[in-house]
Amino acid sequence: MLRLVIPFLYLALVIFPVLCTDKYSRRDFPPGFIFGSGTSAYQVEGAANEDGRSPSVWDTAAHKGFMDGDTGDVAVDGYHKYKEDVKLMVETGLDAYRFSISWPRLIPSGRGPVNPKGLQYYNNLINELISHGIQPHVTLFHYDHPQVLEDEYGGWLSRKMVADFTDYADVCFKEFGDRVSYWTTLNEPNVFLMGGYDLGIFPPNHCSPPFGVNCTEGNSLTEPYLVAHHILLAHASVVRFYREKYQDKQLGFIGINLFVYGFVPLTNSIEDVLATQRASDFYVGLFMNPLVFGDYPDTVKKNAGSRLPAFTNYESKQVKGSFDFVGVNHYCTVNIKDNSSALESKDRDFMADMAVSLLFLAVNWLNPSATEFPIRPWGLQLVLEYFKQVYGNPPIYIHENGQRTERNSSLEDISRVEYIHSYIGSLLDAVRNGSNARGYFTWSFLDVFELMDGYVSSFGLYYVDLNDPELKRYPKLSAHWYSQFLKGGSVGSDQLIQLGKNSASLVS
Repeated sequence: MLRLVIPFLYLALVIFPVLCTDKYSRRDFPPGFIFGSGTSAYQVEGAANEDGRSPSVWDTAAHKGFMDGDTGDVAVDGYHKYKEDVKLMVETGLDAYRFSISWPRLIPSGRGPVNPKGLQYYNNLINELISHGIQPHVTLFHYDHPQVLEDEYGGWLSRKMVADFTDYADVCFKEFGDRVSYWTTLNEPNVFLMGGYDLGIFPPNHCSPPFGVNCTEGNSLTEPYLVAHHILLAHASVVRFYREKYQDKQLGFIGINLFVYGFVPLTNSIEDVLATQRASDFYVGLFMNPLVFGDYPDTVKKNAGSRLPAFTNYESKQVKGSFDFVGVNHYCTVNIKDNSSALESKDRDFMADMAVSLLFLAVNWLNPSATEFPIRPWGLQLVLEYFKQVYGNPPIYIHENGQRTERNSSLEDISRVEYIHSYIGSLLDAVRNGSNARGYFTWSFLDVFELMDGYVSSFGLYYVDLNDPELKRYPKLSAHWYSQFLKGGSVGSDQLIQLGKNSASLVS
């Protein structure tokens, strides 16, 4: 019956677009609702060769020219400037800061001895946040596993990662869990498997012809499914370990993060509507269905066939229910067109198995130019309603949401203000409509090294001058707007206009 409900959800949103609240304040959100911003280790820390850190797969790829010469060797030097950055967080009014731990900084060999300098850095960062009343929300894996494990056994292609990832998580829980209450095991594993093992656009850059680009190794037909399976087993192992050994004492919460588009059928045809459901099954259901129901979606099992590993009964029971919350990264809404003809080929990759065309309209993630996202905030309501209807309305934190602009020295990022204003308003409408969303984080706090295009684009509330040896930070218009909202001010479209008029004084 549920399968009949979901297409009508999409059609309702296509025919009757949702209006988003224009004027609001943070007091309109439930008590305890968390607002913050975030970064990730490779994108912000720098100090890539300092204090015992070993290379991650991102270091290796970047130094091979993967990003046209851009690397995270220095990034924006968060490793040395964390106190300055926490001060900015306090001035902005953040409740929380989302960041990731660099596995190769904490455990350079991937397993075994802990690096004292890495341990000291994360203790210092966490203590600095706590002392200023900012909650640390920690992600264990943000695309950057140690190169040494990739070299030794193929990283996530091997089940050995389950044990090594669990041991690494154990160190984090033991060392930081007395101060960290929110843990995310992995960031965007759905994008990681497509980008890293099908299309080859992310490290470790695996793919096979004709599906990927310039890859020297990999198998796009099988590896994405193998990696997804190992990630789910590793996630479940870590959650089980946390619950058995730490949760009762530390009273924390643990979950996983997914990248989620708002999917809308291009037309009202049954083909496009069913294709939209298929896209959701592959993008979201590949992970959420096992986590909620204990097995992969039927569509995925049918189209992937024997290439998709099967759970044993024991594994299914371990994976099912292995989360306290779901982190959602959402940026834009795309239209879906049926491409069932792709299923006629015997040799199919993950994307062909999905059998859809994603129409990005005015923006394309793979476009090297920093095009801005169309502002379609009702897509966030669509996503949250989908989780409510299909997966039982789990607690959700919007871990990433923000506007992409060209990286330059302009501080008058009016489009980012308009974007964030619209999406927070849409989030408020979703909460009022019963969504179990509990927090919102902008991406990103600073202009960082972006994983899609290095230093070409920016998402930050704060501009970082890369030409300044001190990498000075400057607040953008969006930082002032967000701060006004966080500190209780009422915000609306009239405030957007006024901010634009007063931008010179705000950013001086």
